[in-house]
Formats: sequence, structure tokens, C-alpha cells
Amino acid sequence: MQRWRGLEQLPGGWGRCVVTIGVFDGVHRGHQKLIAHAVQQARRRGVPCVLMTFDPHPAEVVRPGSHPAQLTTLRRRAELVEQLGVDVFCVLPFTREMSKVPAEGFAHEVLVEKLHAAEVVVGENFTFGHKAAGNIDLLAKLGERFGFEVASDALVSGPVERSDASDGTSVTFSSTYIRACIDAGDVVAAASALGRYHRLEGIVVRGAGRGGKELGFPTANLSTPDYSAIPADGVYAAWFTHRTRGVDQPSPAMPAAVSVGSNPTFSGTERTVEAFVLDVDADFYGEHVDLDFVQRLRPMERYDSVEALVEQMNADVAETRRILGVRE
Repeated sequence: MQRWRGLEQLPGGWGRCVVTIGVFDGVHRGHQKLIAHAVQQARRRGVPCVLMTFDPHPAEVVRPGSHPAQLTTLRRRAELVEQLGVDVFCVLPFTREMSKVPAEGFAHEVLVEKLHAAEVVVGENFTFGHKAAGNIDLLAKLGERFGFEVASDALVSGPVERSDASDGTSVTFSSTYIRACIDAGDVVAAASALGRYHRLEGIVVRGAGRGGKELGFPTANLSTPDYSAIPADGVYAAWFTHRTRGVDQPSPAMPAAVSVGSNPTFSGTERTVEAFVLDVDADFYGEHVDLDFVQRLRPMERYDSVEALVEQMNADVAETRRILGVRE
């Protein structure tokens, strides 16, 4: 798969293509169906499938300070859409100038003049252009004028599994819904809507040292990218992988008990993400880490003594083993 940062990287002699457009944060089950449709149409036409997304999130440019929690980094998004068969992952830098381009100008300059779109596949709630004035009806009219077809997909709904075991409730899959699940700590529901575990990425940095020095639970402390969708405070069972510098492939997944919060037992104030990797004695400092959240064990609590905290942490590790199916 080709990865472009801006349309300046479009190769010479570029022909027709099928384009799908959106932020695609999360690449959730609704996105997956839309992307599969675009890939199918591209294969039918014998042309590349181009997925166009934006960076930063348009909301942050139009309304500074409103950037939503980010479900996937651009790197992760590219990996996921490549698995779905996309040929080109195109990131358009979203600027104030771009936000002011009228819908007709965007369609003509980007879809026609640059990409030579034969077909555009988008969700039924797709909007584009200055003040989001363009919609599906306008896009279809512009397609008739400029010579490209338009296909719109309905939003995808389905039953989701929840951490409280109240399965079967049907929801419309959306990034907004998934962010709400993660913010509430229901990573089971988030995974059900995503079609995979919610992943948090970060770089391992030096922490307060309490896990190893005082408690006997050495942790990898994550520094996460800006706007990352960090689950609610609590303790979670998760899968931990790391990418050693200079090595392309990530490590095998390892079980981990993950603490999210401010360490209230030690009167902490800064919110941290700390992963205790089971059965591994290693220093992951400086390495890129992925945490796939499986289930929340409990909320964050304050304990009256270090002994009580250690007892609870041992229980958390045992519960993590049970949930992940890992023997001691």
C-alpha cells in the first residue's frame, strides 16, 4: 500500500481511481463495511482504491480545543486499512485555508483535477466543504457535472457485547459511541463495536519507581500521544506488545495488568498508564508499546496501607490471568 502525505506525492501518470473519504478514526465495524465497498468497486473497475483522511482532525482546526479523543494513530489507521485491501492511504493536512474551500471547489480540485476519481464511496452522513455545506445530494450533482459516480452507504448497526453482560442491544457503530464506551471504562463494548480490542499506543518512560522498588510490581509507564483515547481510571486486563528499535515486527503479545489513574494511595495527582507485564523481567524503557484492552477489573481505589494495596494487586494479577487464559 502506498502512503501519501498530501497530494503532492501523487505519482506522475496517475489514472482513474475509486476514492473513499472520512476521518475513519477507529476503523470500526461501520468504517470496515464502507471501506470494503470502496475496495470492491475499485476491483470491479480495475483501478486503485484511495482512502483519504485528514490530519489534524478537522474539528480542532475549525473549533480549536475541540479535538475528540483519538481512537487510532495515523500509523495504526494505515495498518488497519491496508488489511482491508486499500491501495493508497492519503493524509491531507487539514488547515484553516482548506476549511474555507467551498464544497464545489473541493470536489473539482481534489477529486477531479488531482485524483481523477471514477467513483466516490462515502457514508450517508458525509459532509464536505466550507462549513460542511456539501452533502450526498450535492456530491451526486457534482459527480454528474464532473464525470464521477457517487455511492453512499447507510450507517451500520448491530448488537454489542458489554462488560455488564447485557448483550444484544443494537447500536449504530460510530467513533462517538466508542469514545463514550472507553471514557466509561467499558472496553468490552468498545471492542465489540471496533471489531477488535481498543489499542493504546505509547513510549515507555521513567515513572515514580514505586512499582518495582516498593511493591514488587515493576511497570512500564507509557507516555501516550496527544488526544489519545485513554480508558477511565481503573485496572484492566490487557495484551502488551512492544516494538524494539530497529526491529520491524512487534513482539508476541504478553499478558499485562494495567493501571490507569493517579495512584491515590500515594496521593498522586498526575494521571498515568502503567503496565505490569506478567512473567517477564525486562526493561522496556524507550520502546514503542501497544496495549490492547480486554476487560476492566475494577475502578481505581485508595487503600489505607501499602500492604492492602499489594494484596489487591496480587488479586488483580490472578484475575488478569483468568480473563486472558494465562497460567502461572
